Amino acid sequence: MTTERSALETANKFTAWYIVAAIVFIGLGLFAIIEPAVAALGIALLVGWLLIIGGVAHLVATFRGGGTRRVVFQLLSAILFGLAGAYLLSHPQLAVGTLTALLGGVLLVQGVFEIVSYFRTRTQRASGWMLFNGIVALVLSALIWIHWPSSSAWAIGTLVGVNLVMTGFTRLMVGLAGRRLLKAAAA
Repeated sequence: MTTERSALETANKFTAWYIVAAIVFIGLGLFAIIEPAVAALGIALLVGWLLIIGGVAHLVATFRGGGTRRVVFQLLSAILFGLAGAYLLSHPQLAVGTLTALLGGVLLVQGVFEIVSYFRTRTQRASGWMLFNGIVALVLSALIWIHWPSSSAWAIGTLVGVNLVMTGFTRLMVGLAGRRLLKAAAA
């Protein structure tokens, strides 16, 4: 009985933190949608720091040995990551433009792959959602590319914001469903 109670208490704490995280995601997403340029700048700086951290990790990996080829690869990776991160941090506005162009390219490729996947699976149930997703990805890519570089001011921040809000709502629903299950289990 104590083991069950302990498991329920642990699950209760977990779902509480899950719900708190969901609310934080929703708040950050709304901020990104309201202030997309600020969010885009923050994302560019975050990517810059992540590249620098990745460069340091590759540099540390060079000292693990493993043969000349591995050491040279790790060292070159460390230099490339470090330079890219430093560039993004020292030129954040250009970084936003570059990341926006990259996002447009990724959406273009995703759209094409989704549409090809639809034609390969169109006899399957709900495959129409792949076609719809592919068309939406192509439209978003076109919107970014047609208005690039001016789309840099809104594209990344808005799209990341929408993603954060959707992630937050999904986590919130999962957390609340978990709470309902826990109440039912405790009864």
